[in-house]
Amino acid sequence: MSAPRPELRALADRLGIVASYRDTAGCERETSDATRERLLRALGHEAGDEASARREREALARADAGRLVEPVLVYREWEHGAPALAVNRRALRAACDYALEVRLESGERLHGEGRADPGAAPPEAPLELALPGAVPPGWHELHLQLGTPGGPRRAEQRLILAPRTAFQPEQAGPGPAFGIVANLYSVRGERGFGHGHFGDLAALARFAGEAGAAFVGVNPLHAVPNSGLAFAPYGPSSRLYRNLLYLDPEAVPELHECAEARALLDEPSLRLRRDALRAAAHIDHEAVQEALLPVLEALHRCFRARAGRGGERAEAYAAYRRREGDALDDFATWEVLCRRLAPAGAPPAFAWWTWPEAYRDPRSGAVEALRRRHADEVDFRRWLQFELDRQLALAAKSASESGCRLGLYQDLALGVSRASADTWMEQRAFAAGASLGAPPDAYAPEGQDWGLPPLHPHRMREDGYRYFARVLRAALSHAGALRIDHAIGLVRLFWIPEGRPGSEGAYVACRADELFGVIALESARQRAAVIAEDLGTLPPELPGLLADWGLLRSAVTRFEREADGRYRPASHYPPRALATLGTHDLPPLAGFLSGADLDLRSAVGALPSDVDLALARSERAAECEQLLARLREDGLLAPGGEPAPDEVIRAAHAFLAGVPSVLVAASLDDLAGEEEPVNLPGVPIEQHRSWSRRMREPLASLVRSPALADRLAPLRSRSAHTALESGTGEGGRG
Repeated sequence: MSAPRPELRALADRLGIVASYRDTAGCERETSDATRERLLRALGHEAGDEASARREREALARADAGRLVEPVLVYREWEHGAPALAVNRRALRAACDYALEVRLESGERLHGEGRADPGAAPPEAPLELALPGAVPPGWHELHLQLGTPGGPRRAEQRLILAPRTAFQPEQAGPGPAFGIVANLYSVRGERGFGHGHFGDLAALARFAGEAGAAFVGVNPLHAVPNSGLAFAPYGPSSRLYRNLLYLDPEAVPELHECAEARALLDEPSLRLRRDALRAAAHIDHEAVQEALLPVLEALHRCFRARAGRGGERAEAYAAYRRREGDALDDFATWEVLCRRLAPAGAPPAFAWWTWPEAYRDPRSGAVEALRRRHADEVDFRRWLQFELDRQLALAAKSASESGCRLGLYQDLALGVSRASADTWMEQRAFAAGASLGAPPDAYAPEGQDWGLPPLHPHRMREDGYRYFARVLRAALSHAGALRIDHAIGLVRLFWIPEGRPGSEGAYVACRADELFGVIALESARQRAAVIAEDLGTLPPELPGLLADWGLLRSAVTRFEREADGRYRPASHYPPRALATLGTHDLPPLAGFLSGADLDLRSAVGALPSDVDLALARSERAAECEQLLARLREDGLLAPGGEPAPDEVIRAAHAFLAGVPSVLVAASLDDLAGEEEPVNLPGVPIEQHRSWSRRMREPLASLVRSPALADRLAPLRSRSAHTALESGTGEGGRG
């Protein structure tokens, strides 16, 4: 047995490494000392022996004792009266005069002064200094100056004043509502290059609004490289910017006066490539990007020429650049560097830590010089994001004008790829030497390593959650609702030391009280409801936090089970939730019933033997029978007999329409009767190209399909009933 390591454990506890967790089987799993050492190193602390662990712990204690104020205060409006600046009595030492300036987000400045006296109170009790005026919800800066005997001392704190809760769906309109969610990349539109785009989203939004839907949901729209196998929406190159494949080139305003771009679109070889991409059953992301880029580059040249003459378009671009600031310049520069630093004929070099050292720092002179040398390329990448933002705004407008009261429902991925723009731009925000994943369970006995670098919880806090806020704002932009993937990460995340299996990982805690406050503030400002993906084994405090801060739960039919495994009745679903039949990690309902996903797993080697496939089919048959039993018990299917798949799919949507959850969402894949899943969890993308399956039927004919109308009918009835009850139906609008 190894020697006890009390100093190591004390240091790990101090930095939020959780000592144990209960797995899906109910067993308690202890964090090993070897894992503690490795994760402490990822957090920037060496603790190879007890002496070094003690030195690190004592250094942290000294820093705490000497810090005048915490770097950030997230304060909840109306909860404990007015906020105040808490000063550390241990660091203050003696009475002194002080001056306090509050720099409000609006630009207004409030000034106050007084006498700070530590007095005889216990040193651990903070000295609270009243703020010199009322502070509204928002992001503010507090600047403190102390006139101590040893000379002036200064301290700063970011004050984040959060509302009582996040924005609630009922604030956009009364009563339960339904929406349609789609994997936008998979949608077959009337034009494009074989990848769904924002023009298709606008068309889907118009259909949804006419059907009585309150929102249209999409997969994460984050930027991805679209090179080789780097195209998964949940492993993006940035959560601040978007994937250029969602651009509709024929909707770019410059097209009508850009002869070069029109000629490219009409060029026979490009038309042949485009037709082949559009006809394909699966997306070739790299080929779509290669076909699109020359057209977009020509449009950008026309934009530059036109912008030189001024006008609304040039002014809008200038305003977008001002709003985005350095982050937009850095993202565009990273994209250029990836291509410029790759050897001739080689794929782009996304792994920025392999670049020449001078280019690894976004603020280096070498990076600035390259930005000047290739100014047109950098501007092209900036302009792409500007146009993406404009087209997404138009899709959101289409949703609103069509009657979708919540508009677009967007999706925020858990993290970014290690080889990403965000990790280059925000290097201190990420921890090195660990990745995010999931602990061992029945499906993955060694755990799952997702390869995503974790955000460093302590550095994020030291920086006042600036990066986290920018990520939220980007995801909430043009949205009326936002899904947060793997919301357990707001409380704790499973970290796996680099080079070790998932079974040697451990949870690392976050400041949930502060993260929820930031989410509530940004949600209220955007007037967008927030849905937490809270599936799996949850920390016990998470459900209470979601309810307290007004975030909706995720209620997924496949996982809503009673203790004996039976499907839960519709009446037992949680009211404060978004209810769905499935998720992007589950096969569409038609494929679930037919077992198409099991055949696919067998074909790619994930079910390696006939015995494995037979066992999986037997388990699936039992699960399908449980679903049929629930639908029969609720009176949605006739008793006995073997119902046709169409009957089951319609009954399942009727079941969904009957749950008391404030929001429900039907998947476009389920409405269309798709069978092939978009994702095979646990199967490497080299083995199966998840996230590339296209829908079988074009959107234009799909929305006219009698089968889709039949499946959607129960949800439309729910919407119509709600509208009549609230007086907002046809008769109530006139």
